[in-house]
Amino acid sequence: MICSRIEYRDFRNIESAKLELSPEVTILYGKNAQGKTNMLEGVYLFAQGKSHRAGRDNELIRFGANAASLSMEYESGGRKNTLRLDISEGKHKTPYKNSVRLDRLSEMIGNFRAVLFSPEHLSIVKSGPSERRVFLDVAISQLRPVYMRTLQRYNTILMQRNALLKGAKAGRGSASLEAWSTSLAEYAAKIAVIRAEYTEKLSNIVSELYADMTGGREEARLQYHGTSRIGGDYGSEQRVREIYRRQLTENTEREIFLGSTQYGIHKDDVDITLNGKDAKFFASQGQQRSIVLTMKLAEGEYSKRETGEYPVFLLDDILSELDPARRSYIVSGIRDRQVIITSCDTSVKRRLRDGVCYCVKSGVPTLISKEQV
Repeated sequence: MICSRIEYRDFRNIESAKLELSPEVTILYGKNAQGKTNMLEGVYLFAQGKSHRAGRDNELIRFGANAASLSMEYESGGRKNTLRLDISEGKHKTPYKNSVRLDRLSEMIGNFRAVLFSPEHLSIVKSGPSERRVFLDVAISQLRPVYMRTLQRYNTILMQRNALLKGAKAGRGSASLEAWSTSLAEYAAKIAVIRAEYTEKLSNIVSELYADMTGGREEARLQYHGTSRIGGDYGSEQRVREIYRRQLTENTEREIFLGSTQYGIHKDDVDITLNGKDAKFFASQGQQRSIVLTMKLAEGEYSKRETGEYPVFLLDDILSELDPARRSYIVSGIRDRQVIITSCDTSVKRRLRDGVCYCVKSGVPTLISKEQV
């Protein structure tokens, strides 16, 4: 997977810009708040369909403009393709592939794949369950586009069921709750089984990488943990569906009292352990960072094993957050794939192999020579 070019128009603080990217390493350097992360965000939008930072699409449009546009040229499986994403005020994003408009944004997901690693990700181990669920959902949706549509359907049903629970709490009845519970259990089972399978395979890769990082002295593992209380042994989708259905139908009175759905994949988590103990409580900050490092590298490795090619790695000012040993490990771990790095430190160029380097100032990227770095 190689992104060869990306163009921006009225995106964030970028009025108009074009990046010609190296198939190896592209460095975007400059002072803070100049647009480096915005450019990386534009690349990531093609992988995930939404920003990892903005809550609303309007935030992606440059101040004073009423629309933004991004276009990308990339290569996958030996074939060259183009993607375009138009963003208008008050409207849904409009995606195009090879100049043909796609019916839904979800149809764009999975065409271009990327692994994003930002400073915020260093808290995945010690943060709440929602961060770990997002980690899974982002990674899986790029490999299985149908997963995102299933998750969207689940969330729609969940919102409807929560509305009914609140209505029942207010005395408006709950006659249709059982039907919504059955439907929610069906989609919960589909998602839970996929998440559990992905987590199990990812855990094996994380374990390998972490052992390599620590010289075999420590072991890190992941396990999907659901409200269905069946741990990592998920078995058949039918079995999981029945467990969720039973929970949702046998605890209705409690849920009406609380006014929200208490069982389902929106409550699930990933257990992360170091040497058999909960890493959130028993791992040092350095160990937690090492685990997250290996989780991100493992995400890319898993994608390679599934698709035959590495995704593009996007490192948003992450190297400055790491000590020399971890910095060296991640640099060595991203060889033989395309990497786009943002940094305030130009010395990062000297620690990496050949590539291209841009100086970004006020949303304008300027290509600079190696002698200038």
